[in-house]
Amino acid sequence: MKNMRNTLASLALGGAVALMPAMAHAWWNKDWTTRAKVTLNTSATGVETKEAVSGLVVPLRLHSGNFDFTMANEDGSDLRVVAADDKTPVPFAVERFDGVNELAVLWVPVQSLLPGSDKNVLHVYAGNAKATSEAAVNVFANGPLMVVHFAEPDGPARDTVAGATTGPDNVPAREANGLLGGSAKFTGTALSWPANDKLKLAASSAVTASMWIKPETVASGTLLQWGGLKLALQNGQLAAEVGDTRLAGGTLPAATWAHVALSVGAGKALLYINGAKAAEADAVLPAVEGALAVGGGYTGLLDELQISPDQRSAEWLLLSAASQGAAGKLVASVKESAEEAESASGEVGHMNILIKNLTTDAWVVIIILALMFVLACWVMVNKFLFVGRTDRDNRSFLRRFRAASLDLLHLEDASTHPRSSLHRLYLAGVRELNKRDVGTSDVKLSGASLDAVKASVDADLVRESHHLNSHMVLLTIAISGGPFLGLLGTVAGVMITFAAIAAVGEVNVNAIAPGIASALLATVAGLVVAIPALFGYNYLASRIKNTSSDMQIFVDEFVTRVAETYGQR
Repeated sequence: MKNMRNTLASLALGGAVALMPAMAHAWWNKDWTTRAKVTLNTSATGVETKEAVSGLVVPLRLHSGNFDFTMANEDGSDLRVVAADDKTPVPFAVERFDGVNELAVLWVPVQSLLPGSDKNVLHVYAGNAKATSEAAVNVFANGPLMVVHFAEPDGPARDTVAGATTGPDNVPAREANGLLGGSAKFTGTALSWPANDKLKLAASSAVTASMWIKPETVASGTLLQWGGLKLALQNGQLAAEVGDTRLAGGTLPAATWAHVALSVGAGKALLYINGAKAAEADAVLPAVEGALAVGGGYTGLLDELQISPDQRSAEWLLLSAASQGAAGKLVASVKESAEEAESASGEVGHMNILIKNLTTDAWVVIIILALMFVLACWVMVNKFLFVGRTDRDNRSFLRRFRAASLDLLHLEDASTHPRSSLHRLYLAGVRELNKRDVGTSDVKLSGASLDAVKASVDADLVRESHHLNSHMVLLTIAISGGPFLGLLGTVAGVMITFAAIAAVGEVNVNAIAPGIASALLATVAGLVVAIPALFGYNYLASRIKNTSSDMQIFVDEFVTRVAETYGQR
């Protein structure tokens, strides 16, 4: 019994291992020896959001605390950004890379930022001396009308999207240590970009203009002037003009970085400060074109000017401000080596991704299948041991029976073959013969008596057959039910995945793939249950069939010998 309990415990553990393979620890390319793992946390512990946000380009700040600059090339030519699956390269743009001071800023587009999750992950790789710089990518090319980082150490300020500059006579002063890198320093003189074909908007369209400011005082000043669109400071408040509509609200303290935005569209104009709505008014955007000026009458720092031809949502602006701000909780980075990632229990691997994305219904199905797997293994092991011992004792008793002559009815001792089904059939026949005093007197059996003895032995034969086939139905249930249960879990998981995608309203591979892959894990679990059960059932059924045939042959042989020895002549 102790050995049997140990066997069952091993089978239970084996079933769990079979259904839940070990997690793999991924590393994009072994030629890169270090990386920073960047998490965009939209859960309650970060910057919590309720809706998915797409089209966001986030800056990744690298420093000695989250990135090993000693392993990277001096010019940053070995930098690579890889998605959470540790397979898909992600385009990026370098605003700043200073290997000496160990500071860098990379802009990375995020296709979709899932709400309420701390699993939005990017990896920044380095540590390959043979790597060369990738071709420059304009990560803002397909969205904004204008993006100005003020990242140049000197000279005109350049628009990253269209390449327009402020001109040689309109050069801003720079603050080297600004918000992200360099920032523009204003002392009341406006900075302007000339009109161009890209920098224009039709009437009744939409626009969002945002920037970071750090005013020296709370005095008034124009932050942005573009045709009939104006964003300004008025005695410490944020104010805007959209055609003939004016709105103002919120408070901007001096000497503190703040993210300000004006969003116009769908008949509304809204002002935001650090991602929070400060004012709202009914307004329709007039046609806007011509030169764009910033900083007229403004004193302080200004950074990260962005203008988009659409009305950004409050969630989008909140995440944008949180990703760009120095003290935000959205972006968390930690440096890793290949060895650390390999030994880290929480690292993202293929099986880990599948398990983390399993839905509740899939978990229920997999737990049921795990129990079925353990039960099927228990039946197979028990039945294999039972059939083997029965067969061995049957052979032992059959040799003894065939060697008997005058003592044909005196083979009751079962000490040498306790599990023999043939011996139990023999005992059933002997009991019937003893009722007729056969062997203790000169009584001879008639044909009817022989038939009665055979009928009694046949009844025990049926009971022995039932005993041999007991619990085999559990294997047939595992064979036929396992795949169907797994398919049920897969179908339910796929349905839930597509329902979640429909609720978010956005379809992309990164959103669909984990859910569908996890749903398929239920089908794999069903097959893991059914395939061993199928092989075990066929083997055991063959052994049981042979034992049943031996019992039928023995009954005929026993009755024949009894008839020869004790029957009427």
